[in-house]
Amino acid sequence: MVLVDGSAGRSDPEAAGFSRIVDALAQLESRPEVSLDQVPAPTRLATHGVALSADVLDGDEELGSGRFVLLYEPDGHEAWDGDYRCVTFVRASVERDVADDPMLPAVGWSWLREALEAQGVTLRALGGTVTAVVNESFGTMAGEAAGADVEVRASWTPVVAHDQAPEAEMARHAQAWVDLLCTSAGLAPLPDGVVALPRPRART
Repeated sequence: MVLVDGSAGRSDPEAAGFSRIVDALAQLESRPEVSLDQVPAPTRLATHGVALSADVLDGDEELGSGRFVLLYEPDGHEAWDGDYRCVTFVRASVERDVADDPMLPAVGWSWLREALEAQGVTLRALGGTVTAVVNESFGTMAGEAAGADVEVRASWTPVVAHDQAPEAEMARHAQAWVDLLCTSAGLAPLPDGVVALPRPRART
């Protein structure tokens, strides 16, 4: 996977630094069930941006999908309380009885917090929602089974210490999003001693 900085073409130091972050995101580790791709990043929210989409597949069945957007404003953004902002979305199929469980939102939010904690990242201004979505079919589609999804929307401000490389830190935040997607989709944790493989870079 080769990622392209949405602000490519600029030669200032901030753009060069963000390009290193983009390169780091291209090396994200993911499981064989997860397909990662770059998608267009929003262009009006920040000076720099990069976005990823992901799908979790079990054969031909889609278990979940998501999107990760990293925004960077070199002069900082008052609403973010920082220079960077992660904006994420995860959707995964769940059983109907799971969707009806009133504890699902709290459990879904705990998946996010655990994924961030597991990566050892520092952040502030974390906020979001967890929603259970139930789909009922009617009319000519009345015979189809009811479906249910859990959706996690969250955003936060990464905190990068002066002695830390921003590209390494942003990769950890993105990796937490991938881990959240895998958990939401019901993938069992990898056994101890087994590591996910980095995504191969596409040949140009």
